Amino acid sequence: MAEVSNNLIGGQWVAGASSVENRNPSDLSDVVGVYAQAEQSQLNDAVSAARAVMPAWRAVGLEARQTMLDTIGRELMARAEELGTLLSREEGKPVAEGKGEVYRAGQFFTYYAAEVLRQLGENADSTRPNIEIDVRREPMGVVAVISPWNFPTATASWKIAPALAYGNAVIWKPANQTPASAWALAEIIARAGLPDGAFQLLMGSGSSIGNSLVEHKGIDAVTFTGSYEVGRQVAIAAAGNLTKVQLELGSKNALVVMDDADVDLAVAAATAGGYSGSGQKCTASSRLLVHSAVHDEFVEKLNKSVAALKVGHALEAGTQLGPIVSESQLNENLAWIEKARTEGADVVGGERLQLEHDGYYMSPAVITNTTNSMQLNRDELFAPIAAVQKIDSYEQGLATANDTDYGLVAGIFTRSLARATHFRRHAETGCVMVNLPTAGTDYHVPFGGRKNSSSGPREQGRGAAEFYTQMKTAYSLSGDPE
Repeated sequence: MAEVSNNLIGGQWVAGASSVENRNPSDLSDVVGVYAQAEQSQLNDAVSAARAVMPAWRAVGLEARQTMLDTIGRELMARAEELGTLLSREEGKPVAEGKGEVYRAGQFFTYYAAEVLRQLGENADSTRPNIEIDVRREPMGVVAVISPWNFPTATASWKIAPALAYGNAVIWKPANQTPASAWALAEIIARAGLPDGAFQLLMGSGSSIGNSLVEHKGIDAVTFTGSYEVGRQVAIAAAGNLTKVQLELGSKNALVVMDDADVDLAVAAATAGGYSGSGQKCTASSRLLVHSAVHDEFVEKLNKSVAALKVGHALEAGTQLGPIVSESQLNENLAWIEKARTEGADVVGGERLQLEHDGYYMSPAVITNTTNSMQLNRDELFAPIAAVQKIDSYEQGLATANDTDYGLVAGIFTRSLARATHFRRHAETGCVMVNLPTAGTDYHVPFGGRKNSSSGPREQGRGAAEFYTQMKTAYSLSGDPE
């Protein structure tokens, strides 16, 4: 029997009520590990420990806290090859992407380590005489972090790092599909010198531990990344206690390719944005809105570009598309392919593949002859699938890009400064890309969307303080000078 990796509760590694086996989606014969599943009583213990440690955690000096976060970040970057390989082994993204993710996770911690020392308040004179005003930010308290499987280290890090930087206690419930990466990150944080209970790991299913965590009266804030449907349930559950909520949810990102675009550059961006990570990312280019003047050329080149992508084992050299994360996700992807055909679209690719290793492989798909009313272009797919729509003008492209319930990222390829500027200002999304792939954002600036893509304050950058802190305004009588 493989050794079970346990949960971290109150500074101790604690066995769960049960455990789950984690298998490599590239090779189902490869057992990555066995991971404990927390039970309700352990969740209550974690919340109690988090609340009890808050006075001691707030008393930790800024330089000490800065050193802790910097230590975590530097270890992640130093071990990017090792931990990136582990990530790719359990999640399925090509190992180069796995290594890059872990290194980026380290950068989140070092960035927020620096932010620890930039926590400056404000002061003001009152409208009344001899009264001074001090305005500052204080921690929210106990923050529940619920993170997804597609970026198991990076997304968790861009939540955990600012939460700790601003003095909160963290209880982390990672996705059950990727417990190995979660445990590895938790083990690093556990050795960084934080007081017991300031950071805790609870592995378990979303339907049990996740729901109970959101509904717990001892939680002051919940940050969640996942689907719109689950995020809506999180918001409803948290509302019962008026718990502060930050949600990053689904997307249906459009990439507009105009008649004056550099077609080769646009094809490269569509390939990178739509298919890297097997399309399993919220910033993926799902809808490709291509001007009729370049439509046929674009489609021909895109088909060649996508067909040339090497599908294979995530750890093998040269692999550009690894497996889908799970059998259920693969079956859902294949169902979308059939749905597209029934809606009258043309499909190239999108077939289940049998490779050397038994895994969840499929060929990437390009779907053409689609309209924006098709369900394919309304719902988030989370798959190596992109749907092409033909447009006849810039105005139609902008209107179609905005015709969605989501609003995370929109992109445009054009040589026109006027069009690019107009698109940046009128795209109804939280992020806009000009002559760039829709996938790819920086950690020192805000990230988030509009409509059903996001709710609550932005993630990342200095804007993260809006979620992880609360304002206090203090008035003091200064007295008359002698």
